[in-house]
Amino acid sequence: MHKSTALLTDMYELTMLESTLKSGAANRASVFEVFCRRLPSGRRYGVVAGTGRILEDLLDFRFTDEELDYLRQSRIVSEETIDWLADYRFTGDIYGYREGECFFPNSPILTVTGTFAEAVLLETLILSILNHDAAVAAAASRMTIAAHGRPCLEMGARRTHERAAVSAARAAVVGGFAGTSVLEAGRTYGVRAIGTAAHSFTLVHDTEEDAFAAQIETMGPGTTLLVDTFDVEQGVVRAVAAARAAGGELGAVRLDSGDLVAQAFTVRKQLDDLGATSTKITVTSDLDEYAIAALGAAPVDSYGVGTKLVTGSGFPTAELVYKLVAREDSEGAIKEVAKRSKSKASHGGLKVAGRVLDETGVAREELIVSCQSWEQGRAALEERGARPLQVPLVLGGEIQAHDSVQEAAQHHVASRNELPYQAWRLSDGEPAIPSTMIDIFPGDDRVYDGT
Repeated sequence: MHKSTALLTDMYELTMLESTLKSGAANRASVFEVFCRRLPSGRRYGVVAGTGRILEDLLDFRFTDEELDYLRQSRIVSEETIDWLADYRFTGDIYGYREGECFFPNSPILTVTGTFAEAVLLETLILSILNHDAAVAAAASRMTIAAHGRPCLEMGARRTHERAAVSAARAAVVGGFAGTSVLEAGRTYGVRAIGTAAHSFTLVHDTEEDAFAAQIETMGPGTTLLVDTFDVEQGVVRAVAAARAAGGELGAVRLDSGDLVAQAFTVRKQLDDLGATSTKITVTSDLDEYAIAALGAAPVDSYGVGTKLVTGSGFPTAELVYKLVAREDSEGAIKEVAKRSKSKASHGGLKVAGRVLDETGVAREELIVSCQSWEQGRAALEERGARPLQVPLVLGGEIQAHDSVQEAAQHHVASRNELPYQAWRLSDGEPAIPSTMIDIFPGDDRVYDGT
């Protein structure tokens, strides 16, 4: 049995629940939406990642006796609210962008509909997953753009929380990475596990030759040898010789320090002069998308990325929010609601989104329709020739079929390839395409503003 995820939440979700149970608003039909008001500075697009993890955790979002006892002993909420939580099951609907889809300001990447009480409890869980995973996936996407088809490998487990490392590895694959050093990510999500040896492995042996021979004996001559523990030039000679002594050609050498651009050219020439033309070069050492781009002209075959990847390459959160955008009033009518706070305003109404492509198949606009129902919104998208972006993830509390990590990665490539060229630039700039909001919510043009 999995451990409950119900307390992976902020306390105010439960205190809001308690107060609305008393006020009578808890059972009002409500629509919550996940979106960003703006992309992190300099980013041209975001990447949806973490959807599959949300659905996994939703299955375990139950208040067992253990969680209820904690709430009771800590006096978090009243006994009446504890009784309500004991029977909690999310029975509403969740729609969202496919995992791997690119998104832009105001894109409704996840929409939760149900009673206020049911839906408000999911806010922190949803945001904590999406904000982390989408940040890592966006960084991964930029890095794989900079790599121009050369494989990128995730190696950041030692630079983040042990559980975040697994989530980051998953998100990195959604963003285009080809493998991970984290075995739990390999086991849980079917991601290719990669790894050979660190400098300590070389240092524990009496000589570099002994270390290389030992690794090749267990991993074969096709392995990757770390050649910069002592002297790179001598390390390359010894690495090639060790593989040939075992009857083969060396698979790759790894460079982990120094001027990687200059070293890559020097090592490539040295390998070629030794006749090791098939031996590849992989580089590591605190890479980000800019460092990878700088290595674009160097004879590098793959990149290992750690710290900058798992921390979102300068932006550890995707800046997503979870806001109430529509709810039932005291007479049973659905009304648009929105914040009017300066710099934190939101748009009311259920949103149905689509992407408008030009005649060449290039995305030109994110069309976001504020409407009363999914059917009404989809009709508006069809009328305007927009490709629908949202798919059902949960219907009536039942989780629907959704993409695997590998399918999400494939979808991301397709979504990113659809964007105009400026989306691929690493320099600061505006979002790759504009977000256009239209309101067809009938008879409710005035958004409730608290008055």
